[in-house]
Amino acid sequence: MAHAIRFHETGGAEVLRLETVDVGEPGPGLVRVRHRYVAVNFIDIYFRTGRYPLALPNGLGSDAVGVVEAVGEGVTDIRPGDRVGYLLGPQGAYADVRLVPAEVLIPLPEGVSDRSAATLMMKGMTAQYLFRQVYPLHGGETILYHAAAGGVGLIACQWARAIGVTMIGTVSTEAKAEVARANGCAHTIVTGGMSPEQLARHIPQRVRELTNGKGVPVVYDSVGQDTLMASLDSLQVRGTLVSNGTSSGPVEVDTRLLAGKGSLWLTRPAMVHYATPRAHMLAMAEELFAHVVAGRIVSEPRQEFALADAAQAHRALESRLTTGATVLVP
Repeated sequence: MAHAIRFHETGGAEVLRLETVDVGEPGPGLVRVRHRYVAVNFIDIYFRTGRYPLALPNGLGSDAVGVVEAVGEGVTDIRPGDRVGYLLGPQGAYADVRLVPAEVLIPLPEGVSDRSAATLMMKGMTAQYLFRQVYPLHGGETILYHAAAGGVGLIACQWARAIGVTMIGTVSTEAKAEVARANGCAHTIVTGGMSPEQLARHIPQRVRELTNGKGVPVVYDSVGQDTLMASLDSLQVRGTLVSNGTSSGPVEVDTRLLAGKGSLWLTRPAMVHYATPRAHMLAMAEELFAHVVAGRIVSEPRQEFALADAAQAHRALESRLTTGATVLVP
């Protein structure tokens, strides 16, 4: 028997319940993993609230690290005792033990601790695919990155510094600005308390000041609705808006707006399309881990909650009371 967070209806954090579940032995292609850390991601809130529908009742979370306890028939490259992580598992990572398809598991190398890896599965791999695949950065660019002090943001700050990219990052408070700058963000724009209309004026103005009027070739925007106009107006002609999240609400764009603002590009990427097949996912992880082992990226959870306190973790994340990564400890 194991313990898992489940929900039977969508809604606020109070719908999350700690329940006893029967895990059993792994069947063909499956692996039983005992979790050491479970990552909390903003997308988990989308599932909990119903923005992204799930069949109910269901578990929550797709991102964790742990130790393999048993493997099922046909699993040849994962063994009991292996340290592993995953980011594309089926919902249900908020648990102390669970069954996971072997094809989603990423072996953890020496030099990368379980605690650090808990922040690197979804968040580090997100930074990899945003910076190295969606809009490949080569060094020398100046970019705008929203939520620079978030879980992905702090890794992105370090990645940008490591490859010679100048990051302009938006943050909600001066305290978060200090954290972002300490992690490699070259310039910060504090936006807490501003309306979308104020953001649309203030952010592009600061971006133009910092780029001698040119704007940036790419904006990575995980905020969505509230920052859409600010992002578009910060771009150079033929610039690219990478809409990689919607924490303030969904983004809807009239394509005529893209033409009128300089023949802009807009993409809404999803991890699954960049991290599959598994061989590609493992290559992404190898590049990420190389930065970590070399000391160019240092990532540890900044908030820890007990598994039973998952609802409290969600409230903290939704209230923007967190900085960097948040994990649950079974």
